[in-house]
Amino acid sequence: MSYLGLVGLFGLIGLTGLLNKVHPSQSGGPIRLLGLLGFLGLAGFWIPNLGACGAFGAFGVWNHQNTSIARLAYLGWLGLIGVIQTISFYL
Repeated sequence: MSYLGLVGLFGLIGLTGLLNKVHPSQSGGPIRLLGLLGFLGLAGFWIPNLGACGAFGAFGVWNHQNTSIARLAYLGWLGLIGVIQTISFYL
């Protein structure tokens, strides 16, 4: 179970969308704010289940104009592991 906290660090990929600015005419400005969820992945060092939910931060680069960065958004689906583990922990 300790690996779950490290899964959340994939959410920090979403911060690349904030660092590598896109052209203002590119749609999806609000979705790039999902990159801030990557900081939730840092909580994985203390709370692994919650930290894995931080992988959702990778969705912040979903429609980035650089296609190599945009492909990294698929790692955001790993956040579902954190949601499932969190639900199973409380049930």
